Amino acid sequence: CKCNFISISFFLGTGSSILSALQDLFWLSKSKVEKQLQIISVLQWVLTFLIMGVACTLILMYILCTDCWAIAALYLAWLVFDWNTPKKGGRRSQWVRNWAIWRYFRDYFPIRLVKTHNLLTTRNYIFGYHPHGIMGLGAFCNFSTEATGVGQKFPGIRPYLATLAGNFRMPILRDYLMSGGICPVNRDSIDYILSRNGNGNAIIIVVGGAAESLNCTPGKNSVTLKNRKGFVKLALRHGADLVPVYSFGENEVYKQVIFEEGSWGRWVQKKFQKHIGFAPCIFHGRGLFSSNTWGLLPYSKPITTVVGEPITIPKIDNPSQKEVDFYHSIYVDSLIKLFDKYKSKFGLPETEVLEVN
Repeated sequence: CKCNFISISFFLGTGSSILSALQDLFWLSKSKVEKQLQIISVLQWVLTFLIMGVACTLILMYILCTDCWAIAALYLAWLVFDWNTPKKGGRRSQWVRNWAIWRYFRDYFPIRLVKTHNLLTTRNYIFGYHPHGIMGLGAFCNFSTEATGVGQKFPGIRPYLATLAGNFRMPILRDYLMSGGICPVNRDSIDYILSRNGNGNAIIIVVGGAAESLNCTPGKNSVTLKNRKGFVKLALRHGADLVPVYSFGENEVYKQVIFEEGSWGRWVQKKFQKHIGFAPCIFHGRGLFSSNTWGLLPYSKPITTVVGEPITIPKIDNPSQKEVDFYHSIYVDSLIKLFDKYKSKFGLPETEVLEVN
């Protein structure tokens, strides 16, 4: 009975109830219990990111071949009926966004959200998030949960983290993602949110995408942005203000094998990126039981996400390339200024330069 209480409390309860339950059961110190809960919370998200979609698909197929096939059939019927929900803003749950598990996830690194300017609830926004990192851990924690207080810092603003549309074709995973306010990063979904969902919406797009993830490595601050202009065109078509966002430390939490241009490894990665939408990376973090071994857990390095000043964008139904280029250049300059202003506050030397590729 007590074990059941612990498992339920971990996901749904308050942090104090989890700690008291585990301390009572195992007689562990508070700091050790907190550390273990942090590790578990991060591990479950890493496994979700890597295997949940495939695992749930295989489990559903297996259930169809058992005596419980009716349960899987009912879910699949509902899935067909609900297929277009991700394109219409999804189905967020404040209950899920406020789970205690996300606060332990936040404290593992720790992750922090810094607000620099107010956002008007009468406007819509497109946040450009940089850099991608391996998994975009800062983007997820800050904008798909309430762990860092995005709702309190930007009252009246509804954040939607945009990710690969393919994730929403996976059973169960799609519902889990939507509950956090995550939506597909495609034109239909973004058009709907910015034109048919009222004001006060903020779509967070990890602009560099898979291409940027291939070059992320500790100690390197670079973004893939020079030829990424689609998000600017979308902002102009809807009159949505652009907001540069930079996460200091996002590249520090994993180490990756970087394949040089022209190598067989980079060729394979680009083929995957072109045909599937993501690029497979060879990376590692720390082990589950020791920070001195290799494993899937990210290193506990601080991630500080700074939300910059919004750039006012006019509404132009059919923007010309010249107009897109003009506002893109303003955005790039704003991102560089944001980086330069805060780099020394978050552990980088004044000589550090943001590389824009």
